[in-house]
Amino acid sequence: MSFQGKTAVVTGGSSGIGLGIAKELASQGATVIITGRQQAKLDGALQEIGPNGVAIQADVSDLAQLDKFYEAVKTRHGKIDVLVANAGGGVIAPLGSITEDQYDRTFATNVKGVVFTVQKALPLMGPGGSVILVGSTASMNPGPGLSVYGASKAALRNLVRSWILDIKGSGIRVNVVSPGPVRTQSLLDVFPADQAEDILAHLESLSTVGRLGETEDIAKAVAFLASAASGYINGVELFADGGASQA
Repeated sequence: MSFQGKTAVVTGGSSGIGLGIAKELASQGATVIITGRQQAKLDGALQEIGPNGVAIQADVSDLAQLDKFYEAVKTRHGKIDVLVANAGGGVIAPLGSITEDQYDRTFATNVKGVVFTVQKALPLMGPGGSVILVGSTASMNPGPGLSVYGASKAALRNLVRSWILDIKGSGIRVNVVSPGPVRTQSLLDVFPADQAEDILAHLESLSTVGRLGETEDIAKAVAFLASAASGYINGVELFADGGASQA
């Protein structure tokens, strides 16, 4: 696979899975534009991505910031060939302790942010373009305390099923990659420090390949769906989780 001459956008690309995706696409020749809320983290990410990386600060849940972001992309690069809607997040909140703020913040980024990230990108995309939404196996098996997060990720599945009909004939494909547990700092931050190792060991035991995911695993799955090698694949949800969701 090669993305030489291609322009890719990766939202939430300053750390974790998003950074891994950005590095993979850049290594294959793409010019990769990452977004994030914190300029310092974006600057650090560019050091890892290398000369093919570009950073533009933006909060995808803020539509005015999205408009400014896409105007900058249009002015500087003219087009988007690959869009990876990765920005997202959530907290553990069991039923009975879910707050309105937790709900609003989760859905603002994970659903509203994705909807308008994609919709506002379409005028810059054309035939051969590829959109990949980053979901989660929590959309199928959320586990305790992840109902709101899991519901926000389950929404992506239905968005894609409808969108491929909405833009039928455009030549733009839309798919979902849903990772299982991936060894990132954001995953570690979710768990109490004194329980993290035990929880990670449990998650590892669920994998049929005997390990947790790494950001490179998800990045390669995204790169495949972004490439011409998957040109006849549209509207799928690819679970990259070591087989855990099938076990």
